[in-house]
Amino acid sequence: MINFSKRIDLRRRYHRGVAIAVATATWLGAPVAGSFAAPAHAQALFGQEQKVDIGFLEIDEDITLRRMVVHNANPKGTVLFLHGFPETLYAWKDISLTLAADYEVHAFDWPGFGFSSRPKTDKFSYAPRDYARVLNDYIRKTGINTSKLTIYATDIGALPALLLAQEKPGIATSIIVGDFAPFDRPQYMYASLQSLKAGPSMGHAREQLNRNRDDILENAFRRGLPKEAQFDVPREFKDDMSRAWDHGGITTADAFSRYYAHFTRDQNHFESHLEQLAIPVKVVWGEKDLYIKKEMGIELAGRIGAELTLLPDIGHYPHLQNPQQTIEEVRAAFR
Repeated sequence: MINFSKRIDLRRRYHRGVAIAVATATWLGAPVAGSFAAPAHAQALFGQEQKVDIGFLEIDEDITLRRMVVHNANPKGTVLFLHGFPETLYAWKDISLTLAADYEVHAFDWPGFGFSSRPKTDKFSYAPRDYARVLNDYIRKTGINTSKLTIYATDIGALPALLLAQEKPGIATSIIVGDFAPFDRPQYMYASLQSLKAGPSMGHAREQLNRNRDDILENAFRRGLPKEAQFDVPREFKDDMSRAWDHGGITTADAFSRYYAHFTRDQNHFESHLEQLAIPVKVVWGEKDLYIKKEMGIELAGRIGAELTLLPDIGHYPHLQNPQQTIEEVRAAFR
């Protein structure tokens, strides 16, 4: 059982003129591999029969999103969570239950993931900028009040959020991003991710992802972490990813690889328009991220003048490994 009780000591340092909040944690109980337990507050909300509304929202004739909403009768604001690979909206369920004490919370499956639509590529390219359009349409169709909206986006969800923020500065009041590749810096990326971006290796890399489905779903979240830091994800979440992997004609790995096929173009667009990013951004990064090195996050924070939190002993999925930290980051965004 993972003990999420932590004492967080935020100590500010400066790196090239940018404030970096380095979270140093004192564990009250050492984490060991085992089943995931929701934070105590989330468990309390279960007892209050907090309603998790999971349904579908049509974006256009080609895209219907599976989405989750946890309502609050008098919310202080709205939180929108955007997942990464190979996740589904269930990555956010326990965190959402906790935050719903104060906020309305939304999450959805990206096209090609979970049980959202998986249109053919002549209808939808699965590029980051196309995901940005989907994000914009979701916010518009749900009627979310963007003047009280925080977006928390990780992995493949982060670049679309920032691309949209460049285009529409009023789309949210704050954005939290982390553990993704905003710039074309292959040297900061895991070798298999580099292979998805270039030349004849792309097709082979996609085939490898599909062949390694079971290994990815079992081990992707804890790969690269020492044994004492490894963790399991909730069974409900794992089962959802497994059932959804080959839902429709395009697998989760296919959608991911097609995202990467357009990745460099959209990274370059983002980097060449950094001055258009007006929304306050916070960067949160697992210091032990195996897939995207922390140097990527340090460069991003430096280039856009954002605060950066580096999480010691945390890998690529901070929201799964230490959900309480994610909850605290979201609450801080509304202060």
